[in-house]
Amino acid sequence: MKYVIGVDLGTSAVKVLLVNQDGEVTKEVARDYPLFQEKTGYSEQDPNDWVDQTMKGLSDLLHQFEGNPDDIEGISFSGQMHSLVLLDENKEVLRNAILWNDTRTTKECEEIYDRVGKDHLLDITKNIALEGFTLPKILWVKNNEPEIFNKAQTFMLPKDYVRYKLTGMLHMEYSDAAGTLLLNVKEKEWSKEICALLDINPDICPPLVDSSDEVGTITAEVAEMTGMNPFTRVFAGGADNACGAIGSGILEEGKTLASIGTSGVVLSYEASGDKDFQGKVHYFNHGAPDAFYTMGVTLAAGYSLSWFKDVFAKDIDFEELLADVNTAPIGSNGLLFTPYIVGERTPHVDANIRGSFIGMDASHEMKHFTRAVLEGITFSLNESVEIFRENGKTIDTVVSIGGGAKNENWLQMQADIFNAKIIKLSSEQGPGMGAAMLAAYGCGWFGTLQDCAQTFIKEDEVYYPIKDNVENYKAIFKFYQEVFPLTLTLNKQLMNYRN
Repeated sequence: MKYVIGVDLGTSAVKVLLVNQDGEVTKEVARDYPLFQEKTGYSEQDPNDWVDQTMKGLSDLLHQFEGNPDDIEGISFSGQMHSLVLLDENKEVLRNAILWNDTRTTKECEEIYDRVGKDHLLDITKNIALEGFTLPKILWVKNNEPEIFNKAQTFMLPKDYVRYKLTGMLHMEYSDAAGTLLLNVKEKEWSKEICALLDINPDICPPLVDSSDEVGTITAEVAEMTGMNPFTRVFAGGADNACGAIGSGILEEGKTLASIGTSGVVLSYEASGDKDFQGKVHYFNHGAPDAFYTMGVTLAAGYSLSWFKDVFAKDIDFEELLADVNTAPIGSNGLLFTPYIVGERTPHVDANIRGSFIGMDASHEMKHFTRAVLEGITFSLNESVEIFRENGKTIDTVVSIGGGAKNENWLQMQADIFNAKIIKLSSEQGPGMGAAMLAAYGCGWFGTLQDCAQTFIKEDEVYYPIKDNVENYKAIFKFYQEVFPLTLTLNKQLMNYRN
């Protein structure tokens, strides 16, 4: 039996999967690393922590593996998007990485619009300027740490840096490059025009490759440290959302992913880069060859539920909290929740909007509040689904992963609110599985990623929309959409009274 390894470099930990030719995860190792938040809005990590923990994770995996290391044919990577790594002329790290969830770059986003123009930026990158993207972080270092910026010879993203340390070869692949705001997404090349308008040397942009491209083998030093064969083939990999899409089989038109983790994502396959969503959703290169995906984001999806539990039901577990949600009626007995507890991304892009419970009265019980939170999270994700449909996309099949796939009542709720068939997978590994699939495809086990998906991804349960529920939720969703504009001014005024 042959194997591949998928490495998923997340924000809190790296997960390493050993996957066989049948798509079975035979070993799994996770190792965490620290997050540094020295000021409000700052979020950083030491890139060498990623490397150290990945190496230890690989070593742990090989020690647990009872077979021959020669049977592990390939390795590929998934990683957190947008986070900035700067390297000097010796390829040494110049400062801690500024992460995707770092929000210090509001002024730099304004600078991008002033110097590039919002419409022109959209024409080139298909995306608007957000604090989380890489380009504003590069500008922040340029504006605030010029001595460091002047030493920078290249920039990288997290999984690309780890891969460089394992191979000695420096590349960036398109699905991650699309989240930098420096890539011409349709043409698949760095935008020298944007670099020129912002006085950035385009030479700091690394060579571009496809996600399934073979970029080298692991070095002899890494082989010795981990126990891997030095001839293990290394493939570029993809951004976490692109790999999550691959690992969930979102590889053809009509297929959509709903992923509910701390944040929530609705991601849909696009066969071309020609569509125009006016920046309402993200538009990125896929990890699948010559494909793209569009994506809407709810900033506090699963986080809204965990926040609610921690504040109002700390002494019970999630299973108990959700146990009687199905006994509360659709619409939670007239109670609405908006999950804007850390601001919102899609469709509002508003850092100041805040969440609400609307319609409370003395008749409401814990089950009504809990159901309202689940409905509110799903309504927020449905905003992205509606944007896709308004732009001519057919959304009839949604693969649900993450926290939203762990409760059958929530799965049915998604089917009813999205008005689509919801698929729950039998084994869900998300981005790590997508990385493993890229390695399997790169090794030639399958002719296409779609063929790989047919072997690696298996459906468990299917939930169908219930007509009466769909109609009720359509009406309630309209009320939900009114909450944002009606509370916008009030929330801005209340921000003056926050510490």
